[in-house]
Amino acid sequence: MSIVRAVALVMMAGGATAFCPAPLAKFTQSVSQRISQATAARPLGPQFSLPLRTVALFGLGGEASASTEKSQYPIVGGEEIMSQKAHGTSEKPVQENLKWNCDIKVADKICNFNRHYAEFAGYWETTDFLNTVDKTKETTYYDSVTGKPLFIAPRGRSFEDFVRESKSHGWPSFRDEEVVWENVRCLKDGEAVSVDGTHLGHNLPDRSGNRYCINLVSVAGSPEK
Repeated sequence: MSIVRAVALVMMAGGATAFCPAPLAKFTQSVSQRISQATAARPLGPQFSLPLRTVALFGLGGEASASTEKSQYPIVGGEEIMSQKAHGTSEKPVQENLKWNCDIKVADKICNFNRHYAEFAGYWETTDFLNTVDKTKETTYYDSVTGKPLFIAPRGRSFEDFVRESKSHGWPSFRDEEVVWENVRCLKDGEAVSVDGTHLGHNLPDRSGNRYCINLVSVAGSPEK
């Protein structure tokens, strides 16, 4: 069975929202490996995966869907945001003391030397996040490189709803009203980035609208004084 046919069957079974990276980890890993071989892409290491980009390649991310095309979001940025700078696509490395015990080496590669790969599905659940985050109020998520606020969640839903959706898709998942648009942009292919060049993840719209699947290592920073 071809890759495209396999994905088509998944979509026929339940639509785009049924294509969840977490329960289909083995499938996405296989797809990622075959795509990497076909494009001669060099993997970043065993702690990385390609599910976010894989989904975008099959039309589940990238350009806004029909249900979201009339929205003022996402705010689209130009490719120049991710131009090469002093440290990859950023001016400096990630902060030394990232929140939730996030791996600094993984964070630096994903944030600054990467456009397509992601932390593996479910990585955020292996950190201290769920044990230490305040579940009674909104949490501000800061850029792991610059310390600028990028997301504030949950908004318009409960913390339980935020966690449920994030677990379903494999990565912390944010909605339009939870994005600090002053500091976040989406490129035409759906890549979510900070205005300073930090790779964050991808916009993978579903039937509820834009859904920003974000690497926890990209938003584990602290505000800089």
